Amino acid sequence: MYHVVVATRNPAKILAVTEACKAFFAEQHLEVQGVDVESGVSAQPLNSDETWQGANNRLSAAKELYPSASLWIAIEAGIEKNQAFAWVIVENKAQRSESRSASFMLPPSILNALHHGAELGPLMAELTGIDNIKHKGGAIGAITSGVLTRSAVYQQAIILALSPLVHPFYTKAAD
Repeated sequence: MYHVVVATRNPAKILAVTEACKAFFAEQHLEVQGVDVESGVSAQPLNSDETWQGANNRLSAAKELYPSASLWIAIEAGIEKNQAFAWVIVENKAQRSESRSASFMLPPSILNALHHGAELGPLMAELTGIDNIKHKGGAIGAITSGVLTRSAVYQQAIILALSPLVHPFYTKAAD
């Protein structure tokens, strides 16, 4: 069994992890488990460093809770300048890797509210009328009219973060 611990209980993030892990570990029985852990940063990180720190803190906390897992994955969404994105950090017992998701521009009215202490999820829920949107398609789904979802965008970043853990290019000695 390949036990993957995801440092969140957010269904959209857990779906992204599950789908990405299936791509690499299809031959193994996967157990993907979400856990509640704190990011240790503000509810809405407003720069790349704070967002990365949130993912790193979540990963460390997940490892502490489940030290015997096969793989730990943390995803922290944040804002940088006028764009939303996420940091993904993955780690197994031998390696660690990171990736950033694709980013997308936010409307000026949303950015203004974020810089006055609001959080993107509740803002988008109010704007769209979709309760708990961050656990569903997210702002990405709303802004792209459903063409992309939060899970789909995160899945790509997770695949890119997982690649160094599974591809021989990263374990082969340099010439």
